[in-house]
Order: sequence, then C-alpha cells, then structure tokens
Amino acid sequence: MSGFEFIFSLFGLILGLALAEGLGGLARALKASHRVRIGWPTALLGLFVSCDVVTFWMYGWSLRDLLPLSWPVLFCGFLVTATYFVAASLVFPDDPEAWDDLGGHFDKHYRKVLGGILLCNVALIVSVALLDGLPPLDLRRIVITWSFFPAAALAIWAKDRRIVCACLIWLIATYPLSAVWH
Repeated sequence: MSGFEFIFSLFGLILGLALAEGLGGLARALKASHRVRIGWPTALLGLFVSCDVVTFWMYGWSLRDLLPLSWPVLFCGFLVTATYFVAASLVFPDDPEAWDDLGGHFDKHYRKVLGGILLCNVALIVSVALLDGLPPLDLRRIVITWSFFPAAALAIWAKDRRIVCACLIWLIATYPLSAVWH
C-alpha cells in the first residue's frame, strides 16, 4: 500500500460518509414530502455540497503524488473531511417532519454549511499552493476556481434568500462548466 492509499483510505471514508449523510437527509426529506415542503434553497444547498465533496475527492486524487505520508497531512486532511461531513449533515434536518417547510431549517443552517465548505476550499487552495505552487491565472481559472470565494462569501453574508440562491446557482453552474471548458 502506498502512502497515498493509506492517507486516502481515511479521507475517502469520511468524504463517502459525507455524501451518504447528505443523500440520507435527502431521502428522509423526500419520504416526508407529503408533510413538509423541501423548497429550492435546501435543494440547491444539498446539490452544491454534494458537488463540492466530489470535486474535493477529485482534487485529492490529483494531489496523490505530492501528498507526503505524515501526521500533519493526516490530521489536516481529517479536519477538512470532517468539516465536509458536518456541513453535509446540516443541509437536511434529522427529522424533516418536525418542520412545515425546510426553508426555516435552511435559514438556520446555511451560513454554517457554506462557511464550512468555504473553509475547506481555502484549505485546498493553500495545500495546492504549498505542494505544487499556484497555477497561472487565466480566464477559466478566474471564472471556475476564483469566483468561488466571493460568491460563497456573499451567500454567507446575504440575508435575502434570493441572493443566497443566486450564489448557489452560480456555484453549482461552475461544476459542469469546468467539465466542458478546457
């Protein structure tokens, strides 16, 4: 087993649990949808978190030759992946039927979720910069990578749900955009 395989067995496990937590919350909400309204904000937040977890997983793979097997790498990776897990667990309530509308749950937790995801992405950018240096800036990287930070920050600070949803739509749109814009 290589050092990367050892490291990523921990990271992959926690990221997989984060995805399962988000999907489990969605499943519980869908089962209760006859009693509770899920709403666009919650759906967008769940989709965004899932996309970002998968993207982080892909970045982990791309860094496989650069990650040294060390306690700081394991511990920092644990903190980041644990943050993803907690963020994913806050998207949907444990008991959706306790809410008439998941919009109230969204309003209560979206800042924590987005703040956690923002911190994870800051950690990722810092890690990439330390391990491999920052790639040169071009229009694609500015739009797809760097626009994440102001859009996420605006969504965290916005009080108007429409602004938060617009930011989430932008953030979600960057994932398929990155797949087709090379």
